[in-house]
Amino acid sequence: MYGRRVFESHHAPVAVSAALEQVLRPLYGEPHRAYHNARHIDDVLRWYDWVAERAGWDAPADVYYAVVFHDAIYDPLAKDNEARSAELAGRHGASARTQELILLTARHGRLGPEDVDRDAAHFLDCDTAILGAPPATFDAYEAAIAAEYARVPADAYRAGRRQFLAGMLARPRIFLSELFHAELDAPARRNLARALAALRG
Repeated sequence: MYGRRVFESHHAPVAVSAALEQVLRPLYGEPHRAYHNARHIDDVLRWYDWVAERAGWDAPADVYYAVVFHDAIYDPLAKDNEARSAELAGRHGASARTQELILLTARHGRLGPEDVDRDAAHFLDCDTAILGAPPATFDAYEAAIAAEYARVPADAYRAGRRQFLAGMLARPRIFLSELFHAELDAPARRNLARALAALRG
């Protein structure tokens, strides 16, 4: 996977232990995960490194563990994935701050810059950076999300996805931090508009 070990980060101040990796690897390798898998965590960690190099983290260990654990529990039809992931993190020694960051991922699209601090803004933007990816990468993400929701009737899925995409597109800011806003807002809006048009068509 990109020539790196799962959960590897060039700027992480700590390393995932072998014992913890044995816990997390099977979870992120579950067959129903077309997008929310180890590759996604690797991508978010690349953005974690990018932030470290350009802005720095105030609490790098807390954020690193939030990245590693934030999708550990993932059932597309469940409403408590974030709470259960935060609980799992706590059981494995993660800080209260790490758990708080994980819980914030349940509120993607409903938070503004005024609602979060610097680390939280950058962490949440790392998780949603895929929205500003090159078109082919974004299209693969859209297809993977659809695959994860294959159990949902097609009409219901399309309606829900349209609502999500339109809501993100209507926001004055897609990304919470200035760093990601400057880098990814324009490509994210193009991707969202294109995906929304396809669903409406």
